[in-house]
Amino acid sequence: MQIRKIDDGQIRMQISEKILRQLPDYFGIEESTLDYIHQSEYQTMFAAYEDEQPIGFLTLQPHGDACMEVYAMGVLERGHRKGIGRSLMEYAFAYAKQQGCTYVSVKTLGSSHPDEGYRKTRQFYYAMGFQPLEESTQLWGMDCPCLFMVKHLYMDAPIKNYDLEKPQG
Repeated sequence: MQIRKIDDGQIRMQISEKILRQLPDYFGIEESTLDYIHQSEYQTMFAAYEDEQPIGFLTLQPHGDACMEVYAMGVLERGHRKGIGRSLMEYAFAYAKQQGCTYVSVKTLGSSHPDEGYRKTRQFYYAMGFQPLEESTQLWGMDCPCLFMVKHLYMDAPIKNYDLEKPQG
């Protein structure tokens, strides 16, 4: 597996579409999926490659000077539980720190919703050091409670110093 920072907006859109379309249990609302795909053109992206094919990605959206949001993240099912998501997240943390950010945030389906897949997603975010801030139905509606989570980048062990301009593997 190799992690690459993707600088071309069209390639970012191709990668996000390829991955998201294969994860309908997580990205099954067409309007939202299209938004993730289109927004990826303008966001920072790290992609995980296996045999020169993208197997996962993560995009970052800046929010002021202090925070970057993990706007979208997807790892193909065959890549689950292999450290791909963790590696992508570590690159995101390193990049956010290099940009002078103190926090990384993420939004996910809240625990008041019974979805098993998103329970596992929340467990992953907890394992990565995110803490819940608030669950709200104001953003995505009553049927999709949004959980806002945040990670303080300076509260735990030092983040690895990755050379973000070179592919790693």
